[in-house]
Amino acid sequence: MYTGIVTGSVVATVKDPGLENIPLLVVRKIEDGKEADLIVAADQTGQAGPGDYVYMIGSKEAARIFRRGLVPVDVSIVGFIDDYHEEL
Repeated sequence: MYTGIVTGSVVATVKDPGLENIPLLVVRKIEDGKEADLIVAADQTGQAGPGDYVYMIGSKEAARIFRRGLVPVDVSIVGFIDDYHEEL
């Protein structure tokens, strides 16, 4: 499981059919209380936006969360973090 903060969105003119109507968001990962790499994550919640703290899953579980068969994603946003108590 990963945590991060949403910084923006990705616009893709051509997507795999399994990704239709799934938002792709740019997320800055948080590791050991520090901001780390930028990644692109598929938003399973459909409601995340810039400034939201989120938690994500990766690997095979990220693809299966959508229940459409195997969707070609490496990381999926699965929930929100209400309060984050570490200094970044």
